[in-house]
Amino acid sequence: MTQDDRDLALAEQEQELPAEIEEKKKKGVLRTGYTTGTTATAATKAALLALVTGSEVKQVTVSLPKDKTATLKIAWTKIEQGKATCAAIKDGGDDPDVTHGAEICSTVSFTKDAGAISIDGGKGVGRVTKPGLGLEMGKAAINPTPKKMLVQAVNEAAKDTLRDQGVDVVVWVPKGEDLALKTDNPRLGIIGGISILGTTGIVLPYSTASFAASIRQSLDVAIAMGADTAVLTTGGRSEDFAKALFPSLPEHSFVQMGDFSGYSVKQCAAKKMKKAVIAGFIGKLTKMAMGVKQTHVRGSHVNMEFMAGLAQQCGAPAPVVEEIKKANTARHAGEIIARNNVQGYFMLMCKKVHEQMREHTKGELDLEVVMFEFDGRVLAHYL
Repeated sequence: MTQDDRDLALAEQEQELPAEIEEKKKKGVLRTGYTTGTTATAATKAALLALVTGSEVKQVTVSLPKDKTATLKIAWTKIEQGKATCAAIKDGGDDPDVTHGAEICSTVSFTKDAGAISIDGGKGVGRVTKPGLGLEMGKAAINPTPKKMLVQAVNEAAKDTLRDQGVDVVVWVPKGEDLALKTDNPRLGIIGGISILGTTGIVLPYSTASFAASIRQSLDVAIAMGADTAVLTTGGRSEDFAKALFPSLPEHSFVQMGDFSGYSVKQCAAKKMKKAVIAGFIGKLTKMAMGVKQTHVRGSHVNMEFMAGLAQQCGAPAPVVEEIKKANTARHAGEIIARNNVQGYFMLMCKKVHEQMREHTKGELDLEVVMFEFDGRVLAHYL
């Protein structure tokens, strides 16, 4: 057994999944679920339909990213004077997190501000109190993709009404404050509840073995199609940005490695590929630069001393170095670095990733490292 296999086996053991889930894993029949963002969108659309028609609905179909849809059941509806509330139950599929089974509620009402759509969080939805999360300070922790889904749902359910009135949406989670204590939210400065999350709207069952198999299979397909280069991305958004950066590469060259950076580059080398491009954002790339080969957030943490040390190497003033040491997240540290124009920092980070991964593959693979800003701009590209 290789070290990568041992790491994967250890990660598998650490999940401590129930026996019935282990059995489903063996049979390859793990069930997908829906994010808190999708669940909140379903509750919102149902509530708005109830407000418009005066009748409750039992289920709704909502739009997901990339032209997909999902149909969810509605647990209950309450129609009052001037507002309506619906609840949907968060279903995490066969890989439930702490929000699995939680009621996600949405209360909607009309306003006099024609065409305006207001999205906010109520009881049990956290508020952002620290920087570095890509969300506005003081606002509800509703991520950009769920917010877009909510706006789309409002437009779908009340398109005609929006010509004369606005819509207020308040998403709330009755047990959200208690659930949040079982998440990283308090550490990240999201106070008072859970976050409304999701980039695809769908929860895929997390399995190290199946994810590793997926990586191997993707590489095998790429090789069979004649590709000698793999673009390894940390997720869907970085993959989209990488496709825009490398438009001449075919679809099959792009492989989502998720948290398994070390495993993925080793597989590329073992399968005799010529080159691998590692593309992602500052958080995962910082962990790789630190020498972490399995970057799942619960298995490793960004070391701010490490990030500050790189800034010092780039000539950052002492106050900036100290500010980085106190940063809330890698993204927050990146914002400090950009704001203070620390020259060469992002390139040095990519160089460190290159060195770690080159050593991991014993120099048997040509490597490139790309760091993206969260809007898709390239912060650094190390060859």
